[in-house]
Amino acid sequence: MADADMEKLYYSIGEVSDIVGQEPHVLRYWEQEFDALSPRKNRAGRRVYTEEDIATVERIRYLLKDEQYTIAGARQAIRRDSARKEVRDDLRALRGFLEKLRNNLREKGA
Repeated sequence: MADADMEKLYYSIGEVSDIVGQEPHVLRYWEQEFDALSPRKNRAGRRVYTEEDIATVERIRYLLKDEQYTIAGARQAIRRDSARKEVRDDLRALRGFLEKLRNNLREKGA
C-alpha cells in the first residue's frame, strides 16, 4: 500500500494543468516555446512531468501571467535563471573541493 506522504515521481498533463491553473493545450504550447520545458513521454506516448518540470511551468506561468512578460522576455528570464543555477552549482562544487583540500592540508600538518 502506498504511503499518502510519498511524493509522486511523475504527473500527467491533466494533473499539472490542475496544479498550475492552465489548460493542457497551453502547457503543450509552452513546451514548443521554451526549451527548458520538455517533459518525458511514457511508453504510451503521454507526457509525464517531474517536480522540476512543474517548477519550470510555474515559473513560466508567473512570468507570463503575473509579471506580464512576452514569450521572448520570459524565454530570456528562464535562460538567465538557468545560467545563474549553473554558476551557483559550479561555485558550490569549487567550495567543496577547496574545503576538502584545506582539510587534507590540515591533516598532513601543512
